[in-house]
Amino acid sequence: MILIPFPMPDLSGHTAIVTGANSGIGAAVAHVLGAHNAHVVYAVRDVAKGRQAAASAPGSNEVRRLDLADLASIRAFADNWTGSIDLLINNAGLSTKTLQRTKDGFEPQFGTNHLGPFALTNLLLPHITGRVVTLSSQAERSGRLDFDDLNWERTQYNGTRAYNNSKLANLLFTSALQRRLDASKSSVRANAAHPGFVATNIYTENTSTIAKLSIRLIAQDAEHGALPVLYAARGRHPR
Repeated sequence: MILIPFPMPDLSGHTAIVTGANSGIGAAVAHVLGAHNAHVVYAVRDVAKGRQAAASAPGSNEVRRLDLADLASIRAFADNWTGSIDLLINNAGLSTKTLQRTKDGFEPQFGTNHLGPFALTNLLLPHITGRVVTLSSQAERSGRLDFDDLNWERTQYNGTRAYNNSKLANLLFTSALQRRLDASKSSVRANAAHPGFVATNIYTENTSTIAKLSIRLIAQDAEHGALPVLYAARGRHPR
């Protein structure tokens, strides 16, 4: 992985949690934070892949299991957490064309992309002292939340629409979280960051010729996609 120069302050003594840090944008963000002396927690579903990614990363890190599609896993991660968190990067996400269900019975994209980070952030919030950064997407512009059928139990399933809805929910959550933080006079900041069109594993189901060509010709690499996330994470930290 190529580390793109980034004007991040020294993060010695800071702890950052990056979900989905074993590959793509998450791995790139974790690399940069580690290079600037943060202790980075790789919060990943596949611990073996997380350890493989962390082994080649600079700085101090550790790997912990977290499955955002499983509320029990999220609660276990939060229950086992001690100490402060300077940065929580809600990076992990899912894109799928087929209707499945999470372990708790939710549509997979809404469950993994929104409900999982929502639960994780709220459970960890008493420990967070710096920033919460959630990955957004311009796909939210096409999102239309049907509050009468959020779980796609009556509507004919459309994977693209479901993904768009999950990203719209990410932005609504970030906005609502910041309002509540302001109301409570908290110094914690909630930011959203759109990484752009990035060639990552999230597009593995897009197998059409046009999609493959677009990814190859237009999409940027994960290291450049990580830059908006890092800008959202950068700032004055309390310690």
